[in-house]
Amino acid sequence: MKVLSIIAGVLLTAGAGAASAADIAIVRAGRLLAIPGEPVTTEQSIVIRDGRVEAVLPGFVDAGAANAGDDDTVVVHDLKDYFVLPGLIDGHVHITSENNPRARLQRVEMSEADHAIAGAGFARKTLMAGFTTVRDVGARSRDAIFALRDGIARGDILGPRIFASGSTISVTGGHGDGTQGYRDDVAHLLHSTGVCDGVGDCRRAVREQVRSGADHIKLTATAGVLSNTAAGLEQQFFEDELKAIMDSAHAMDRRVTAHAHGVQGINAALKAGVDAIEHGTYLNNESIRLFKRTGAFLVPTLLAGATVVEWAEDPTSFLLPPQRAKALQVGPQMHDMAKRAHEGGVKIAFGTDSGVSRHGDNAREFELLVSAGMTPAEAIHAATVNGAANLGKSDVLGTIEPAKYGDLVAVSGDPLADVSELMDVDFVMKEGVAYKTP
Repeated sequence: MKVLSIIAGVLLTAGAGAASAADIAIVRAGRLLAIPGEPVTTEQSIVIRDGRVEAVLPGFVDAGAANAGDDDTVVVHDLKDYFVLPGLIDGHVHITSENNPRARLQRVEMSEADHAIAGAGFARKTLMAGFTTVRDVGARSRDAIFALRDGIARGDILGPRIFASGSTISVTGGHGDGTQGYRDDVAHLLHSTGVCDGVGDCRRAVREQVRSGADHIKLTATAGVLSNTAAGLEQQFFEDELKAIMDSAHAMDRRVTAHAHGVQGINAALKAGVDAIEHGTYLNNESIRLFKRTGAFLVPTLLAGATVVEWAEDPTSFLLPPQRAKALQVGPQMHDMAKRAHEGGVKIAFGTDSGVSRHGDNAREFELLVSAGMTPAEAIHAATVNGAANLGKSDVLGTIEPAKYGDLVAVSGDPLADVSELMDVDFVMKEGVAYKTP
């Protein structure tokens, strides 16, 4: 057995091999929130073997507690002065892109490989911010997001675990089309396999994403803020098309989430059987009743709302006129929406829409959720327990329990007292490998 002891990021004892290649990791936690929603415990040790939690033990144990074999490498991380909690989950990102003044031109300049390389950089920032799992809900370059997801899973690239939808399912000219404002010959080159019209074509679009490797399905049930068209913010798919999307996805064991701002689109998607709503800006009391009846999650993306307002209020920003008008309309509504949904008992899962906002700033969403009426504990629950449930992955994510992935973050303060502690995490571990230490 080879033992590596790490205290405050300093390697004290080393044998052959590196900490990143450890068979077993032991994390000594001064304070531990193993299951958000349950009490914090003190002086605990988490034993992680081959990337999965094997045990959570009372006290600060040594390497001997790991029952390691002669050829095993054991790394002991001493976080006696830190608050440890599960790795964070962001349920709404676009990790192969980030909005900027050149974004429209980059759509015709950047190749699939360019998007994948850019995504690798954004993935690294996201992991270092404490987000060990993300759900990508629509990539400009479908091949790039699947390549990035798979490269991270193989260990070729540093980043969070990615669950990806591939291309967004959208009506022609709708929010997920993305060809508005380009010449017809250029628009043809940018055409997405997710664009569909009519029941049969919507079934085809869903099945095409599954064939390509999609983990889940994302659709745009309504118009959106950053599409370059003055199409309002309401429903874009008809009810029979929505039902075809849900039925086709669920028949292939894929969860479905819907971008939706306008209330008619929100309610139509919920009635059709969607598993989650992204944004939910104009939800009403009927929406809240539908959320509670169906068990669907709401992902409020308050950071996206705050970001587009900041852009729209800056006369020198890169927003086009239709985008600016919609940003000023939607952004101020989102805070009140989240407050009403929370008070109404809607299940909320954490999501930022990073890619609209800057990758790596994901934890700003915690402060915004708290300002909308959630307690810090509820906001953390949204990014762990609810985040895992929203992905359909509660069996492996969301808490620090045996058989789950060894995903942990740690901060020096108490995020249950001040959620802004999560804006600067000190320790990040994914599947038993520490990528950031104090």
